[in-house]
Amino acid sequence: MSTLRLGTRRSALATTQSRWVADRLRALGHEVELVEVTTEGDRDQATPLAQLGGTGVFVSALRVALADGRVDLAVHSLKDLPTATDASVTVAAVPVREDPRDALVARDGLTLGELPAGARVGTGSPRRRAQLAALGLGLEITDLRGNVDTRLAHVADGRLDAVVLAAAGLRRLGRVGEVTELLDPIQMLPAPGQGALAVEVRSDDAATAAVVAALDDADTRACTTAERALLAELEAGCSAPVGALAEVVEGMEGPELSLRAVVTTTDGSADLRRSVVGDVTDAADLGRRLARLLLEDGAADLMHDPPAPPDPSSGAPDQPSTADPIVMERAQ
Repeated sequence: MSTLRLGTRRSALATTQSRWVADRLRALGHEVELVEVTTEGDRDQATPLAQLGGTGVFVSALRVALADGRVDLAVHSLKDLPTATDASVTVAAVPVREDPRDALVARDGLTLGELPAGARVGTGSPRRRAQLAALGLGLEITDLRGNVDTRLAHVADGRLDAVVLAAAGLRRLGRVGEVTELLDPIQMLPAPGQGALAVEVRSDDAATAAVVAALDDADTRACTTAERALLAELEAGCSAPVGALAEVVEGMEGPELSLRAVVTTTDGSADLRRSVVGDVTDAADLGRRLARLLLEDGAADLMHDPPAPPDPSSGAPDQPSTADPIVMERAQ
């Protein structure tokens, strides 16, 4: 087979992830060349991701390069992939997952609980922002864009007291030593697919798909399939305040798939947590089942911004709400 052209974004993390995939393909005897592709998310480092379009902002340029034949495969952070199907491409492999948790990097080695009220914490994720606010720690949460070095520099130079990043990215970059706390999913559920990679190929390229399939990890594929099916059923993108984590656990009759999720208001004032357990082979159905349970219990109301309060200057009297109360369940 001729040299495989692997499309990658130019950021240090994306390049590291792509090299990781390339090295494993080379170990299988294949020649691999990295081809850099610039995405809209890379060009605009100032605008919040939700305003740029959220889901897919780092993906579309790589898919265009695949469609144009400039590259044969592309590596994505799985949490960046839209859940909507694109018939022109297929995910040929989901390699073994890195740590899915969120990580805190704080000044003076502080943990989340040790940060004082009013401490400034940076994150570019509405999900992280909402779950941090829901903890009720009195933190000042500020929007933050940029690559890993840029974000960590905000703590090093004192502009922020802490930042929250994906642990997987820090591990892949060899910077996990700067983490002051790995956040327990009981406190903060990660984004669906966080810590996992997706290797896409053209749907009509069976030869490359067969080569890449050797990197697929069955447990990671099942877990992320469940998480992304939940996200799709909720009709939420990567900018929605939704966290989910699936794990393969040992049940009474063998391996089972455990899936838990949280939907939060954008300001963190209310959240809804639910979990289900099912067969590992029914991952997508399990995700859809949990999503329907969340929707039945009021998740759709939480994912949308609450209405603005009445304007006191209008002279209109306050009216009692006639809406059904939102069901809330906080982690114990």
